[in-house]
Amino acid sequence: MSVTLSLEHKVALITGGSRGIGAATVRMFVAAGAKVVFSYEKAREKAEQLVKELGPERCTAICCNLAATESAQALVKAAVERFGRLDILVANHGVWPPEDAPVDVMLDEQWHSTVAINLDAVFGLIKGSVARMKRQRISGNVAGHIVLVSSTAGQRGEAYHCDYAATKGALISMTKGLSSELAPQGIYVNCVAPGWVDTDMSASALRDPKTSKLIFGVIPMGRAGKPEEIAGPILFLCTPHAGFITGEIFNVNGGAVLVG
Repeated sequence: MSVTLSLEHKVALITGGSRGIGAATVRMFVAAGAKVVFSYEKAREKAEQLVKELGPERCTAICCNLAATESAQALVKAAVERFGRLDILVANHGVWPPEDAPVDVMLDEQWHSTVAINLDAVFGLIKGSVARMKRQRISGNVAGHIVLVSSTAGQRGEAYHCDYAATKGALISMTKGLSSELAPQGIYVNCVAPGWVDTDMSASALRDPKTSKLIFGVIPMGRAGKPEEIAGPILFLCTPHAGFITGEIFNVNGGAVLVG
């Protein structure tokens, strides 16, 4: 018996795909046989290198500022135009303002920006993707998979980062509500909730001796995750091996959510 995690003949849209978790997911999806469109905003050189590495016939990068529902839906349209269909959406992009901001001094602009990027844009991506998946569904078959990337902060909160925690908690609630709404249409909706992962976004905290000591002190495995360790569960949730899983919050955090 041979067991493989295959995405042959599938088309995926992965946001924030030029670096970190996103880039690891793009590589893994292409290796599994999918054609992938990924978005980036600033890391043009890394995006172009990734496309060159994986091959333009299998992978396309689109520069997109995901800060509104309109730009998100335009990205979905562009992905469909590139490869003719859309089977998988991985909403991986997001912003984590690294400076601590007590709620009474947090700028309104920071709150609105975090919500626009981490939540409003995800709504737009889901809206456009679901409409497409419903149209291309063959009766009785799977229409598509949606995986939202949340965080342990969405489950237990994060002091001085209430904007980030609120948006990531909202993604968990969206997963639970949309999974039951869309299951009859053959669309799976799941969530992967990483803890600390060694990426550009978290580098400043993980490289600071004082902060990193506090971080690793509440992770039972004693280290941050690797981007590939998040990409693997995302891939699994989009394969037939996860055929009876929807509405799940898949914790990938070295046990941190259990003790934090």
